[in-house]
Amino acid sequence: MRAEPPGAQHEWLDAAAGPVVRPYTLTGGRVRPVVDGFDLVAFVLAGAGADPSGQPGLQPEHRRLVELARRPVAVADLAADLDLAVGVVRVLLGDLLARGLVSVHEPPAAALPDNDILKAVVSGLRAL
Repeated sequence: MRAEPPGAQHEWLDAAAGPVVRPYTLTGGRVRPVVDGFDLVAFVLAGAGADPSGQPGLQPEHRRLVELARRPVAVADLAADLDLAVGVVRVLLGDLLARGLVSVHEPPAAALPDNDILKAVVSGLRAL
């Protein structure tokens, strides 16, 4: 195997976007999860006896998601931990949810900040 010289660019990398093929290979080309409802702040929790090792057709990333979800974790945090796009993580979580390996819990609406507060924050940031 030949080593690339320092600074050489692989043909499947885009300087601005990073790897351009890998996410689609993880999802089999799918861009939407089989089950909707994965908000960024939704919490994912693996089932008590969830064991993805005996499940055919799962990627290593599926198994890693189950491992990370042994404690409640937000969808956005899972994407950051795996260094994957949120859309890819949503598709993978949809697979796991359909197989009963994880559950998704939306935060109660009262726990979310009021729209007026968010508008005030945005206005303050724009004023800077």
